[in-house]
Amino acid sequence: MKLQLEPDVAFGVHPEFGVVAAVSDDHPFLDEVLRKHHFRHNSTLDLYVLSDDTPHNTAVRAVARTSREFQDVGLSVAADPRIMLPPPIPTPDGVPERQALPGQSLTALTGELHELRRSADVADVLEQILDEHHGVVGDLEEFIDTAAAWCDRLDTANGRELGQHLRTIAHHVAFLGDQLVTAQLDLAVMPDLTPGNAPSLSEVLLLPRHDVPSVTHTARARAALASSPHRPAAQLTSPDETARSPASPSSPRRTR
Repeated sequence: MKLQLEPDVAFGVHPEFGVVAAVSDDHPFLDEVLRKHHFRHNSTLDLYVLSDDTPHNTAVRAVARTSREFQDVGLSVAADPRIMLPPPIPTPDGVPERQALPGQSLTALTGELHELRRSADVADVLEQILDEHHGVVGDLEEFIDTAAAWCDRLDTANGRELGQHLRTIAHHVAFLGDQLVTAQLDLAVMPDLTPGNAPSLSEVLLLPRHDVPSVTHTARARAALASSPHRPAAQLTSPDETARSPASPSSPRRTR
């Protein structure tokens, strides 16, 4: 097997121009594909650059789509992983910059579910989207709050009304996060696992949302009392001991 040390196209991060691309030769096909995805050749640098006002997510998508098009025809592509790091979120003067981190991909997490068998493992995946600092639920809430603040800057009646509407949506997202925390805790204590002869998850039809039965209090109580990897059966207490024990803490709530 012969290894190709120099890629046909390499993507990187320039301190002034952001995401850039370099090519191994001046083949017209390379130029055509890069221009198709909004890269323009900078003759001074001999690099392909995006326009200065290209948003971070747009730049990442441009790299992904361009790379896929090159690889589909057998060309080699290299990319600096720093391309995935978003710029820091702007803050007022005197407030330290909040360094943004790449969020969890819901598509990737959904794919992980197809490989899991234990309830506790599903709970671990669900916990990733509920993480207080990097979870997508909290990020969505903050995004909507920021969009509401943008509407307020219009300083118009319509802008203020829409801003208030967006804040109401953010409250709904926060409530959704609380409900997901409850579901995640229920999964964490369930001892169940899928049998070896169960059909693959991709073959199980998803029920319409309005037909999904709600979880009963009886089922939730039964799951809470069951043994699990996180709470072995030997640690379960008797009903009398439960009655004498102090009340259990409430479900954790996000503070973002």
